[in-house]
Amino acid sequence: MRNNKLYLIHIAECLAKINRYLIQGKVDFMKNQMIQDAVLHNLEMMGESIKQLPQEWKETEPSTEWVKIGNFTNSLADDYLGVDLETVWFIIENYLPDLDQAIKRIDQQFGKGKV
Repeated sequence: MRNNKLYLIHIAECLAKINRYLIQGKVDFMKNQMIQDAVLHNLEMMGESIKQLPQEWKETEPSTEWVKIGNFTNSLADDYLGVDLETVWFIIENYLPDLDQAIKRIDQQFGKGKV
């Protein structure tokens, strides 16, 4: 049996890494390919872990755009050469803060805290 808590931990770790990589903001992200690669890689990995979370856990956070986030991370993997960095930045600014809070609340409810 898989340990769903590990997926919560992994998502939280990916979000933390993304936040560290983006500490200098959008300008650095747009001009630094290493930062772009690191962020995109963590978004992809995070998306895979999100897909593994039990649906009942995700249903407790209906305002979180689970499908949009999942579709976006799928598109990163499927069309890496066609990634639009402005779209990535939009996702980072508009979806990741809510996702971070949702993961923390899910962890409190199902994972017993600590992420």
